[in-house]
Amino acid sequence: MTTNGGRGDLAAELRGITKRFGDLVANDAVDLALDKGEVHALLGENGAGKTTLMRILYGLTTADAGTIAVDDEPVTLHAPRDAIAAGIGMVTQHFSLVQPMSVTENVILGRASGARLDLEAARRSVEEAADRFGIAVRPEAIVEDLSVGEQQRVEIVKALARDCRVLILDEPTAVLVPQEVDALFETLRRLIDEGLSVVFISHKLGEVRTISDHVSVMRQGRMVGTAPGDTDERELARMMVGRPTFGVAR
Repeated sequence: MTTNGGRGDLAAELRGITKRFGDLVANDAVDLALDKGEVHALLGENGAGKTTLMRILYGLTTADAGTIAVDDEPVTLHAPRDAIAAGIGMVTQHFSLVQPMSVTENVILGRASGARLDLEAARRSVEEAADRFGIAVRPEAIVEDLSVGEQQRVEIVKALARDCRVLILDEPTAVLVPQEVDALFETLRRLIDEGLSVVFISHKLGEVRTISDHVSVMRQGRMVGTAPGDTDERELARMMVGRPTFGVAR
């Protein structure tokens, strides 16, 4: 197992990322390399430091130490707008959609310049992104009328419409029913076919093995290592908890 491995062209690379909250070390000199065109799972128990690391990559949190590169170019990410400009998008567990507004209005929100919103151009942008990646969304639909799975798809389309090349999904299946999980995985496969890179944060071993090309495991704020996506569940569980396991959490 490796932490970067030299597997190919890198979409993003984090080196020596450290983040403290008072006496708590959430990330302890963490390295992570994301290949272009892969689903890379970030696996670990609750509190392992997975979400903190990705919040740093998306500019929601600032690291105390370490460097970030996107497409081999060093970047400084003080806020999500910096990450978006660098081609990074993130869908968190708590959606940032405005419920009474339409899908189109949510996609254009925060992007329009000047006093006038070009809703027709935004609608076309939604349709183009949805058609390209096979994501079923209705531009005119009101968000509060949509299911949780549909709202998640809106968040993904919003990121794609901003020319996202790296998409971070934080525990995306936690709020989905099984049929919606299958639809999400189909969407992720289409994204990868289009050359995007996806970070899939999870603690569910079965799902990680189903969708990921590589798995990086964190434990207590540290990176344990990176393994192929089809690594045996018992080995992944051992990496997560630091001891042999006789039953596997799913």
